[in-house]
Amino acid sequence: MRTAPTPHLDVATPERVALTLPVAGIGYRCLAWLVDASLLFFFWLVAYFVFTLLVSDVLGVLQGLSGVAQTLMVVGFFATQWLYWTVSEVLFHGQTVGKRALGIRVVRLDGAPVSVYESAVRNLCRAVDFLPMLYATACVSMLLTRQHRRLGDLLAGTLLVREERIDLDKYTAAPEATAPVPSAAGARPLTPEDVELVLSFLSRAPGLAPDVRRRLGARLVERVGPPDAESLAAVLASAESTEAFLRARVQGAR
Repeated sequence: MRTAPTPHLDVATPERVALTLPVAGIGYRCLAWLVDASLLFFFWLVAYFVFTLLVSDVLGVLQGLSGVAQTLMVVGFFATQWLYWTVSEVLFHGQTVGKRALGIRVVRLDGAPVSVYESAVRNLCRAVDFLPMLYATACVSMLLTRQHRRLGDLLAGTLLVREERIDLDKYTAAPEATAPVPSAAGARPLTPEDVELVLSFLSRAPGLAPDVRRRLGARLVERVGPPDAESLAAVLASAESTEAFLRARVQGAR
């Protein structure tokens, strides 16, 4: 039986490496929200305790407030939560305490960090997403959209992704070699297409058959390689020296 593909976001890094980030589902989002909501609850609990130390009859003071004052108090309560989520996401690159604990992050649809505008819009919409209660609107929206986006995400152009550790050393770090890597001084500058081809080959080389690995490496060296025959022979002496040279060429092109 075929399973449905996992929602994901494809991102191209400045090094022209394509990364696939898994989208955070409703479970991750709910747990992150519970962590943040608990922090806000304890904040208001402490604030209430401090207020009781200053005012003996808290209930009487609240009942004595005018309609305007009560409205401002409700607006202030919402503004505090809005500021918490917005400021945290902007200052900590798309993460609140809860999102950091669950390993998820808010990003734009192109994978870039959210700005003040996007974070403000998505968090202002929490009032609508909460309706009729307990984020029912948000849950329905996440279940109906392919990338589990709530209404605030749809309006702000954002989504939540799960963080995964990406080992970029396999693209850039040269393995230890017994002989120095020949220099490519005098070789032509690499184009973005050259860099993309080399990085793609280096990422797939460990899974290739030995003869295919050496043949493809040799073709790439001939395309981007050393300026003289003597250096070419040294580079093609082994698969390790070939790939070490290609890594050095890519690093020199940055």
